[in-house]
Amino acid sequence: MAKWATFAVLLAVVVIMLGAWTRLVHAGLGCPDWPGCYGFLTVPQSESSIAIANARFPDTPVDVEKGWPEMIHRYAAGTLGLVVFGLAGYAVRYRREGVPVKLPLFIAGFIILQGAFGMWTVTLKLWPQVVALHLLGGFTTLSLLTLLTLRLRRQARQKRDQQPLPTTALAGFRPWLYGGLLLVVMQIALGAWTAANYAAVACTDLPTCQGQWWPEGMDFRHGFDVTQHVGPNYLGGQLTADGRVAIHVTHRVGAMVVLVYFTALLALMWRRRGDSGLDSAIKLVAVLLGAQILLGLANVIFHIPLSIAVAHNAMGAGLLLSVIHLIWQHQLLPKPHSAKAPHTTTMNQEVTA
Repeated sequence: MAKWATFAVLLAVVVIMLGAWTRLVHAGLGCPDWPGCYGFLTVPQSESSIAIANARFPDTPVDVEKGWPEMIHRYAAGTLGLVVFGLAGYAVRYRREGVPVKLPLFIAGFIILQGAFGMWTVTLKLWPQVVALHLLGGFTTLSLLTLLTLRLRRQARQKRDQQPLPTTALAGFRPWLYGGLLLVVMQIALGAWTAANYAAVACTDLPTCQGQWWPEGMDFRHGFDVTQHVGPNYLGGQLTADGRVAIHVTHRVGAMVVLVYFTALLALMWRRRGDSGLDSAIKLVAVLLGAQILLGLANVIFHIPLSIAVAHNAMGAGLLLSVIHLIWQHQLLPKPHSAKAPHTTTMNQEVTA
């Protein structure tokens, strides 16, 4: 089950990348219906099938090049759903043998909700609120599957009582780690809102935006108006240029906040890590954070090339998972007051424990 959960995590990353690819090639409405494509199981390609599809949806003629990215994304998401349901079924069947049940069942329920958001993304014509929530739902699914994997692997290896002891100073970092996780989630939400409103290209220069450190006329009220009505079609976005600039600048500021926060936090944890065994987890967060910042800069410099933009989404998922992994490893460390020193230790060793 741990191996299948690991496979589900990897597949979830692929689904997120495919979702980014679909959005970036403007194929979010490549199929105007759901779950099929123009009423077919695959993208219609023969002359007769295309004629039938165009008759069914006269306002959205068939575009094969945009239909396939959308359907490939749906196939991958459907496969992930089957794997998740399989994990839930296995957990229920072997629940009396210590297999966790609540988390797999919750993930299965959440994947159904995520599927509904996928449907609404199409039926509501890429309404930004739904698109952003659908993207966040993908990251949530990935996070939950990661937690399930970590829990199953811990049970399989039976190493819960073999973790090294933390220092008192390192144990005090727990609330700061949760604060960092919150910042990463908020930054991902800003990224989702930026993508949903096509605001990634609102600023094409660095480090300024349109030649100004703080562009004049930024429209935050419309840029972050979550009460906007469902429009006929949001493909390409409906916001004004000033609203998109406000979103883009906010996303940049959020990236700087995350960078400064984690730079300070990881530096302090590294200095005080002692024998906690968190070296690899700390390094992983630092490397992925640096890579994510570089990819974000490259997106602006090279004007959102497809490969870099997809990698930016994938690295965002990686950064989130690395922070979750660091918190998980930190929580596995026993509390200082719970550690019991052996009778054969010296007084200094007992005090340290």
